[in-house]
Amino acid sequence: MTPAGDTGAPPPAGPGRRGAGAPSETSRAPGSAETPEPPESPGSASPAASGPSDSGAAPPEEAGGPGAGEGKAGRFWSVRRVPAAVVALLLFAGTGILLYDAASVRAGRTGMAWRRTLTDELASRRLDDVFMLAGAAVLAALGVWLLVLALTPGKRSLLTMRPDVPGVRAGLERSAAALVLRDRAMEVSGVQAVRVTVSRRRVRARATAHFRDLDRVRGDLDGALRAGIAELGLARRPGLAVRVRRPAKRR
Repeated sequence: MTPAGDTGAPPPAGPGRRGAGAPSETSRAPGSAETPEPPESPGSASPAASGPSDSGAAPPEEAGGPGAGEGKAGRFWSVRRVPAAVVALLLFAGTGILLYDAASVRAGRTGMAWRRTLTDELASRRLDDVFMLAGAAVLAALGVWLLVLALTPGKRSLLTMRPDVPGVRAGLERSAAALVLRDRAMEVSGVQAVRVTVSRRRVRARATAHFRDLDRVRGDLDGALRAGIAELGLARRPGLAVRVRRPAKRR
């Protein structure tokens, strides 16, 4: 005779006690169905193996921004404060003097001596005179110089870098680029000394090798400098000219 409320089922086993008749942790109730899990595809990866996903930074391809080397990277324009200030001061001084002289003449006074002399010279000299031609050449050269300053960007010592980040423009000084490439060239075996000059279109390296074959040194130096130029991240990759020679013999 069983007590009231007892169904006759054996008591459940505790955590440290599991009998032969006790149901296991993975046992299912009668009538319950287990939904099979879909098999993982070969290319899928678990969240732990796919790396951190809560950083909030997406790759450039997924974020929709331009990739490395894409986009337009123009040169930096110089403000040219000194030429603009000099031209403005000259125009201000010349215009002020002419206005003062014109006002003096209108007031009944005599004009300035230099203006009367300049007016007489311009009225009496021929157009093919040497002084007239020299003055016209100086003025034309000054005008061409001002046009060049106005139409060219300037800052030739600054190399434009690739726009890898949207909205950010970066530049690299040519002296800094030459220093980096010189350090890279000095790591080549056989190079005793090297001189690197960087321009906007070409990188020139002149090295002296005190051992090893010159052709092998030239090949290793060419490869090292090309790798260094690629790592600079310039928008326009310059050309490379390498020259290797033996050091001068001491007398």
